[in-house]
Amino acid sequence: MNDLKFNRHRRLRGSANLRSMVRETSLQKEDFIYPIFVVEGENVKEEISSMPGVFHFSLDRLGEELDEVVSLGIPSIIFFGVPNEKDAVGSQAYHDHGITQEAIRFAKDRHPDLVVIADTCLCQYTDHGHCGVIENGVILNDESLDLLARTAVSQAKAGADIIAPSNMMDGFVAAIRFGLDQAGFENVPIMSYGVKYASAYYGPFREAAHSTPQFGDRKTYQMDPANRLEALREAASDVEEGADFMIVKPALSYLDIIREVRDNFDLPIVAYNVSGEYAMVKAAAINGWVDEKKMVLETLLSMKRAGADILMTYHAKDAARWLEEK
Repeated sequence: MNDLKFNRHRRLRGSANLRSMVRETSLQKEDFIYPIFVVEGENVKEEISSMPGVFHFSLDRLGEELDEVVSLGIPSIIFFGVPNEKDAVGSQAYHDHGITQEAIRFAKDRHPDLVVIADTCLCQYTDHGHCGVIENGVILNDESLDLLARTAVSQAKAGADIIAPSNMMDGFVAAIRFGLDQAGFENVPIMSYGVKYASAYYGPFREAAHSTPQFGDRKTYQMDPANRLEALREAASDVEEGADFMIVKPALSYLDIIREVRDNFDLPIVAYNVSGEYAMVKAAAINGWVDEKKMVLETLLSMKRAGADILMTYHAKDAARWLEEK
């Protein structure tokens, strides 16, 4: 045995402090964006059945959620609005007093330093559940861009710090950037859902946002999960059109895509840890099958290790508490 030559990698694992000293990737609460679902009505705090611990909030109950987020040191939220009234063109999406716009105003008034992101899409607001204008059963790309730009401008007027368009229409970043600049919001950044796959992991979100398509699916505009190079083409287009951040969605089954995007682009990368990923861990934890804390922190760490700078996650509040315990 004395003649054997081999590397002793365990030398750097001998104690907790030594492991901490050489740790390559870190997770911190400043990494998190917390999604919040806002609805019309009064005294609404209703748990979403497929997403335990996540709620619909009416504006009169929103303050308690915002206060908790801020107290935990989470620096940013993203609003998803769920209106009472829907129509073919999603007019409540760009109404100056729509539910998302009112939530933005409320949040910025209550916590001015909180970074408020507005999800910019039409699917929650259309009666057909698709992310654009429909004609003869076809989602029209160019005709949808004007409505998306109008939505972004109305959200910026309400005080949104960041516009996050999630519709996957071709040219949406260019249209929104042009609309924002023309309206005097040239300093409002765009966090593009530029790499968004047509994924089964969105199921619980569809319940939360009341946005299930009434016919067909979204495969003609969201990406095929089998494709890798397409992600780079999509991201390159959005960067050229003026995106300031790039979201990869979902995250857990697309860690390779996060790494590809990280290696090819130098703007901040956001991993969206989506509803289905959250629901799987919650269900397993409720049944006592897994250690929720350890699994969540390991999962989020894997997204950082893959190359994400920012994590959009429903686990944010729990994770922030657990990180404080360390």
